[in-house]
Amino acid sequence: MATDYYELLEVPRGATEDELKKAYRKLARQWHPDANPDDPEAEAKFKEITQAYAVLSDTESRSRYDRYGEEGVRGGGAGGGAGFDINDIFDNFFGGNPFGGGGGGRRGPTGPPRGSDQEVVVDLPFEEAIFGVDREVEFRTAVACDPCDGSGSAPGSHAESCSTCGGAGQVRQVRQSLLGQMQTVSACPTCEGLGEVVSSPCETCHGEGRGMQSVSYEVRVPAGVDTGSTLRLTGRGAAGARGGAPGDLYVHLRVAPHASLRREGDQLVDEVAITMLQAALGARLGYETLDGVEELAIAPGTQPGEVLRLRGLGVPRLEGRGRGDLLIALRVEIPSKLSKDDEELLREMATRRGEDVAEAGQGGILGKLRSAFQ
Repeated sequence: MATDYYELLEVPRGATEDELKKAYRKLARQWHPDANPDDPEAEAKFKEITQAYAVLSDTESRSRYDRYGEEGVRGGGAGGGAGFDINDIFDNFFGGNPFGGGGGGRRGPTGPPRGSDQEVVVDLPFEEAIFGVDREVEFRTAVACDPCDGSGSAPGSHAESCSTCGGAGQVRQVRQSLLGQMQTVSACPTCEGLGEVVSSPCETCHGEGRGMQSVSYEVRVPAGVDTGSTLRLTGRGAAGARGGAPGDLYVHLRVAPHASLRREGDQLVDEVAITMLQAALGARLGYETLDGVEELAIAPGTQPGEVLRLRGLGVPRLEGRGRGDLLIALRVEIPSKLSKDDEELLREMATRRGEDVAEAGQGGILGKLRSAFQ
């Protein structure tokens, strides 16, 4: 009688991937050989539910199973389905196949390791961050050795397959346990997981395949970046040992503050002082933006704190969809000292408007004190 994988995992036929995983994890812990020593029935049950999960967790094999049953997934190897290995299931949930043999544990990739990533910090003036710039960055990193072309082997020689691991980059150790033989896999100590050894090392790099050197790259900084922005240059990091792929370069940006402008997202904010007469009567003033001189139209009767908006003169958006605005807050300055003629003109205007003002010479504390002693 055919086995129903859904019944084995105790899930409905429409179970989601997450439901399958939870069900398998629960049953696998219950029937795992370590939890049921010397129990062949538990071992057989554990293999059955693992087989069921291996088939149903793969979209393609599950579809074939739903249409044709077990016949649809036979011949797919130890896992019962195509495109995956049952040892992956053991690795993901338990760190290795508890039964050993049978195709062994999961093999990791061999070969030269990837080089490390590098980081540099670039300081930018405010204007360059707003409009973008091409900037040369220089730093010290590992680069491929020229004489051996990064192989680590002396000219005329080449690396040989490691005799300890047979080129696999891994070694297996077998130990006896209550469950029988258990296998563990680790990186080969002779070749350090590379699968190859250099018998005739390059004299320049001593078999490393790389050496330290100062390098420089031109970095295109896009318009609109800010402090904390990071650019990634793929393959511009440290070269890997013995021909390994290079890492990446991460450029961290630090933007200097502007003398007057303040950035708020994609908007620029500034404050401009105008006189009380300009606020009252209106004016047209030249203002220096990052793009050039613009005319500010001050309307008659402008109040302190009013904001003028210059559209499209803010920060370019990194997504490439236009720019923000430039906001200018107006600060009305009151003169602290007046000439005699200016004071008379203002008093005359106050009289016409019917406004109460301090008498001449009594506008301040000293004037009031003088009046008190007269």
